[in-house]
Amino acid sequence: MPFSNLAKSDRAGKKKIIENKNKTPKSIVGGPINRLKPGSVVPRNIASVRDDGEQDDEENTWENRALLKPDDQLNLSEAELKEEITRILKANNPNAPQNIVRFNYKEKMYKLIPHVEQLAIHFQMDGNLIPIDSEEAKRQMMKREDEAEEESETVNVETETVKPAEEEDEEGNKRAVGRKEKKPANQFNFSDRASQTYNNPSRDRGEMTEPPPRANFSSNATQWEIFDAYIEDYEQQQKSKEKKPSHKAAEKPKAKKTNLSDQGDEMLKVAKSAKILERMVNQNTFDEIALDFKYYEDDADDFRDQEGTLLPLWKFSCDKAKKLSVTSLTWNKKYTDLFAVAYGSYDFLKQAKGLILLYSLKNPSYPEFIYYTESGVMSLDFHSDYPHLIAAGFYDGSVAVYNTAESTQIAKYSSSARNGKHTDPVWQVKWQKDDLDGNMNFFSVSSDGRVVCWTLAKSELLFTDVVTLSLENTLDGPEGAIVAALGCGTCFDFNKQQDQIFLVCTEEGKVHKCSKSYTNQFLDTFDAHHMAVYSVAWNSYHPKIYLTCSADWTVKIWDHTCKDPLFTYDLGSAVGDAAWAPYSSTVFAAVTADGKVFVFDLNINKYEPICEQVVVQKKKTKLTHIAFNSKYPIIIVGDDRGNIISLKLSPNLRKKPKEKKGQEAPKGPEFEIPKLDKILSLVRDPEASTKQ
Repeated sequence: MPFSNLAKSDRAGKKKIIENKNKTPKSIVGGPINRLKPGSVVPRNIASVRDDGEQDDEENTWENRALLKPDDQLNLSEAELKEEITRILKANNPNAPQNIVRFNYKEKMYKLIPHVEQLAIHFQMDGNLIPIDSEEAKRQMMKREDEAEEESETVNVETETVKPAEEEDEEGNKRAVGRKEKKPANQFNFSDRASQTYNNPSRDRGEMTEPPPRANFSSNATQWEIFDAYIEDYEQQQKSKEKKPSHKAAEKPKAKKTNLSDQGDEMLKVAKSAKILERMVNQNTFDEIALDFKYYEDDADDFRDQEGTLLPLWKFSCDKAKKLSVTSLTWNKKYTDLFAVAYGSYDFLKQAKGLILLYSLKNPSYPEFIYYTESGVMSLDFHSDYPHLIAAGFYDGSVAVYNTAESTQIAKYSSSARNGKHTDPVWQVKWQKDDLDGNMNFFSVSSDGRVVCWTLAKSELLFTDVVTLSLENTLDGPEGAIVAALGCGTCFDFNKQQDQIFLVCTEEGKVHKCSKSYTNQFLDTFDAHHMAVYSVAWNSYHPKIYLTCSADWTVKIWDHTCKDPLFTYDLGSAVGDAAWAPYSSTVFAAVTADGKVFVFDLNINKYEPICEQVVVQKKKTKLTHIAFNSKYPIIIVGDDRGNIISLKLSPNLRKKPKEKKGQEAPKGPEFEIPKLDKILSLVRDPEASTKQ
């Protein structure tokens, strides 16, 4: 169609629109629908009417315009046009890879990853708004009000304050006009809360080392040099064959000695690390026992009538001491987890070599130190100031001092027949304070009736007889001569407050009170028991009270100013040992030959034990010794089969005074001595106690 005809048709269309505007609005009437061939021009006869009655002139602009068909458009039938095609929208990312494989080290092959991340973020922005009703918003508003009040106080009083204009919002609330309200900061995205740490400046440090020495070596290998080397090697082989076998036998021990020395040096290097690893393994092995030792408290004590129990913990045993008896137990004064055990035999006809073992609670499976002796060990004692020194008394009458800091089996000091050793077994040894010259010394008692003080000189032991245990009865010798009878000493103990005074017990059942200053006579003598006295011990707090135990089945408590015992307890079997508790002046324990442990507390029950328990597995096993730990609530007991059993005291066996509000619990001798005196006063003056 030419351009002029198009212009005329546009003008005619506009005239029709103007004429239709002057007329009243009518309903839309569609003309007859004519089917046209594809590609022909469709005349537009439909006029749209707006709500206000005006026709839409923009639609008429498209009138008489041709519809163009793309070249690649498909020719579809009516059925194909009416067919509905369903499209499903999925959340999967079309760009995400679907064939990612990774190496699986477990199956040793590449495997397809089934799940791939499908999340695609198109837009993300962190907000800085929080709800105005939240606690964080209220806190920030209050903070701003406080800051505004502080600023208003700094303003001069003479300046006139202008009240901001107010207007009402839709809800009727007044709000200030012209003031910009700050938005409360977001508590989850608030940049002012960030902090930065100072980065230390890096420093470069370099060192120069001397280069290793180098040397150039060069040589030529020819056929005749190789031949000469083979000839020399052949001649050496012939010479070694011609040597006598005696020389070979002499050379072999030398090689073995050198190998053993090398092995010893290597073992010393790893000894400390191996010991630490051994303790770690044992801690894992005995984990339940370690937890009981530290945390377990028997709750059943709350329902018992002031009675307690003993919880078995570790059992210490060594294959090398199976046929020996435990003859002495002693704790180290400084290292409270370390204790020493003496092994020997109480049978005169079955004497053998002895053994000294040092065990630690950290390693119950094997001893820390082992010392072999030619004679049975009957007594031990640790030095209080030098915990590496151990004094020992033997069945053959000799004494010795071992130093655990030295890696040697030989005693540092030992006595012999030349320097006054005992002629009978040494039943007990005790360290004492240094003498006036600053030399260390210890005492020993033996069945030969002598109490000897041994002083450690530079290279030898010097002895001094302190007391000779003589009996009142005399013996008739040959030709009418009178021979003084000597008592057989079994045990002794020094007073805790006055170390000049000590007690010596004998096999005849007597207790002699002696002094270091008076060596010719006894201060006093007590007819304590009918049989041999096995142990005597001063009270840990009270300077006048001590206890004794004997083979006559009894344990007695004495006041050294009185001839008669204050308390007497019959335990039904021979009492091997007894000891005071270090934490109370009224608690003591004893072991008997029938395998029982007795614990007494005079403050709770003056007549019966608060604990009586069998701790051995076999009926014929005899308990020989007992020792309290100074720090932990445990005791150790030894038997005649070489076993040591550790036992934990239940809360009723170690009751302490109750703490008052705002005050510490009373401790020490100031409290323990009056507590024991109060109990003893009921025994000394029973009439006065009944009157009260």
